Amino acid sequence: MAFSGSDAGGFRWDGFDSGAPSQQPPKPKKARRAPASPGKRLLISIVITLVFALLYFYIELPPISLQSPDFYVFVLLACAVYCGCTVLTSGFQGQGAKNYFKFLKKQCTVPFFLGVAMLVIALVGGIAGSVLFRAGAYAQLLPFQVGDFATEVNEISYDQIPMLDKQSAQRLGDRKMGELSDMVSQFDVAEDYTQINYRGRPVRIATLRYMDLIKWFTNRSKGLPAYLIIDMVSQNVELVRLEEGIKYTTAEHFSRNLYRHLRFQYPTFLFGDPVMEINEEGTPYWVCPRLVHTIGLFGGTDTRGGVLVNAITGESEYYEEVPDWVDNLYDADLIVWQYDCYGMYHNGFLNSLFGQRDVTVTTDDYNYIAINDDVYMYTGITSVGGDQSNIGFILSNQRTKETSFYSAAGATEHSAMASAQGELQNLRYTATFPLLLNIGGQPTYFMAMKDDAQLVKKYAMVNVQQYQIVATGDTVAECEENYLAMLAQRGVIDGDAGLGGTETVEGAIADIRSAVLDGNTCYFIQLIGEETYYSIGAVEEPLTVILNKGDQVSITFRPGEESILAGVAVERR
Repeated sequence: MAFSGSDAGGFRWDGFDSGAPSQQPPKPKKARRAPASPGKRLLISIVITLVFALLYFYIELPPISLQSPDFYVFVLLACAVYCGCTVLTSGFQGQGAKNYFKFLKKQCTVPFFLGVAMLVIALVGGIAGSVLFRAGAYAQLLPFQVGDFATEVNEISYDQIPMLDKQSAQRLGDRKMGELSDMVSQFDVAEDYTQINYRGRPVRIATLRYMDLIKWFTNRSKGLPAYLIIDMVSQNVELVRLEEGIKYTTAEHFSRNLYRHLRFQYPTFLFGDPVMEINEEGTPYWVCPRLVHTIGLFGGTDTRGGVLVNAITGESEYYEEVPDWVDNLYDADLIVWQYDCYGMYHNGFLNSLFGQRDVTVTTDDYNYIAINDDVYMYTGITSVGGDQSNIGFILSNQRTKETSFYSAAGATEHSAMASAQGELQNLRYTATFPLLLNIGGQPTYFMAMKDDAQLVKKYAMVNVQQYQIVATGDTVAECEENYLAMLAQRGVIDGDAGLGGTETVEGAIADIRSAVLDGNTCYFIQLIGEETYYSIGAVEEPLTVILNKGDQVSITFRPGEESILAGVAVERR
């Protein structure tokens, strides 16, 4: 038997090395997974892109409009997601990087050129609306007329003058909520406090909101149960309870969020900030102004009608011209910006930078005043140099944007506030931002003077043109009387001007009542045969203290359509 190195006595010796290379079979290679078919890859990319687009739209709520920069961001992100999905799902195809990128270019051609087209449209539209080339168009955004203040703005009665600013109204609203044991642990007051005219009275409306997410979850089925009305004259706070709660607010979540509710119903509209108002029946509505750009794609922002949303039911309707009870369609900041465009650019763009001939701007702040059952925004107009003096002011209707400019050189609002605070510097009162009133035919700043607790203690009137004329009083009537007397002493008005715009009535007293308002006793007198009451303070007319039913009197009052008219003087006949 022949001997071999691999055989020893019938035993196999695996450790024997013959010196020849081993002949082990190679490991089989993994089969390369075939790439998905083009149709499947396309479907996957489209589905992922659509899911992303729907989620992004639901969360960010971009308008589907070429006038919105958010829309361009939305489209570009969707294109980027599609291209990314194509890269991940295509696999490596072709030999070498050059062929691979050719393949990607072929797959992403449509989203790539769509993105480029969107960027070009945005660039061209932005240039077309640039103030550098369209200064004249910007100067015409706010049409206005020049008016005469003394004849066009009527004097208003005491029960129409707002005594509270927004900060004081918030204090009163928070205090009212603290008194409501059934609500204070679940809700608090939102910070909107919109000023409107409601049934002939200047008031602020404040909505409630859920204190946190848990409170929202436990109360959302019934909605917000009430809203607040703060009377800006009497400082009374009323909680209006609703039979059916408010379910659509800016603080809601998911489909009942007001912004999302609007976007799904009006996907192409651009909206300004919604404000809460109530109609004459007390039904709460959201007034949502529709914004448009009138210069190029992104320039010349203006309001074109608005959507009214029932805050309880969510029913909505778009109006080119909103109903008369609406007071806040045009945002005050938008009106201020539009006037500033006129003031800066009505003599051309270069003049706004060099020379600055007749360049004017609005003053730092603004306020609101009720005129003929509409709310008007007013602000002072000063030169661009900021010399602490006004050349005039504007009044603008916030429902119609009808605007008038009144020439009245004088102090700025903040200078008038400093004058009023200086008159009472020993008491350390602070002045609210002034209201602009017509007192004795003179444009006059009216301010409430508050202590450190934000409580109104006194009132002040400052003449716009001669801001060293400052009058104060414990009541509005006393303050006006002192102010008119000062105007007469300085020769600004005739001595009898304080009775201008008044009427006189005579008769026997049918009823007389009294009430303490702002720490002073006020008497309400009704004459036989009349339904109207005439309010006269005991401080102004001490005779009212000893009047009785049946006394024959002559009452001088300021006319109006209210059931209680402001009396100026009373005499016994």
